[in-house]
Amino acid sequence: MYNWKQQREKNAFLALADGTVYPAWSFGAPVDRLGEVVFNTGTPGYQEILTDPSYAGQIVTLTAPEIGNTGFNAADYESALIHAEGLIVHRYNEPSSWRSEASLADALQVAGVPALAGIDTRALTIRLRNAGTPKGYLCATGAITAEEGVQRARAWVGLDGQDYAQKVSTKETYVFDPNDTVSSTWGILDEPLPAAEIPIVAYDFGIKVNILRRLRQQGMRVTVVPAQTPAAEVLALKPAGIFLSNGPADPAALGYAIENIRALVGKAPMMGICLGHQLLGWALGGRTRRLKFGHHGCNQPVKELASGKVEITSQNHNFMVDMESLDASLVEITHINLNDNTVEGMRHRREPVFSVQYHPEAAPGPHDSRYLFSQFKKLILSA
Repeated sequence: MYNWKQQREKNAFLALADGTVYPAWSFGAPVDRLGEVVFNTGTPGYQEILTDPSYAGQIVTLTAPEIGNTGFNAADYESALIHAEGLIVHRYNEPSSWRSEASLADALQVAGVPALAGIDTRALTIRLRNAGTPKGYLCATGAITAEEGVQRARAWVGLDGQDYAQKVSTKETYVFDPNDTVSSTWGILDEPLPAAEIPIVAYDFGIKVNILRRLRQQGMRVTVVPAQTPAAEVLALKPAGIFLSNGPADPAALGYAIENIRALVGKAPMMGICLGHQLLGWALGGRTRRLKFGHHGCNQPVKELASGKVEITSQNHNFMVDMESLDASLVEITHINLNDNTVEGMRHRREPVFSVQYHPEAAPGPHDSRYLFSQFKKLILSA
């Protein structure tokens, strides 16, 4: 419930490394956290955002003005944990949805993740858009001064050059439950499940459960392996296809993954999403670089170059594959972002390998890009 005294006093704050401080009140766990401050332009789906492992290391600002109405429920988790370092909202509301099983505040407190409300998120978003992604210190305890918070933000190492995939990846190989029929009102599993007859291996760099469900819907039996699994061990599983998952932080820090992917290209059809797309870019001789403020939200327009079709997509990434670094004789650019013309998709010209920067599984949506999973299946069956 609302703590009106806490709201009035605003003892909490968000401090940015550039010296900007935003007073706030705390409604999450009473802990302080460091992270990169990003803004997400999605309206629904804050539970999926918070539980997406790709948000590890990030403090998420939601641009929608009121957050909390739908609460939290068991069906909408993207992983077992809340991975975001913290949450920033303008106004926090108690839940009023029939699907709610816990309030957002309660879920954050149980997970030990802080959250702030009462911040002018429009002003903060404009600052992030104009100045880029800053390091930030979220103080929910009021235990230090704002000046100390700014200094801690400045002293933090940040995400550049950091391997967060190992932090969020599975520690043990497992097979995704072939009978998983968990569904939500977003229609994640809205058709009968086919037999799981196509064996694939999915690298877990921070994989989301709805990616696994989408692969399962295509009749795939998915063996999930840790981020550092050697290529030889993957091939020993005799996969019909290989999937490279999403994940957090800087792809350039995952040298072991780049080498493994390079060794696997041409051995089996391959599909990559988000971080997996960036790692594939490195494996094919390209490079990645940081975007000014990243792509975060469920309303990013992407154009498929071959057809001219425009898809509205869900995205979360701070890094991108540098188009100029790719060998055009080896790699074809298939999709671009219509906001900034950055690479959103690519394919190998000679091998059955493709990837996209965005999230075609997209829970809660949009679902414009779901066809990519059936495209992966066709690639496997035709290999």
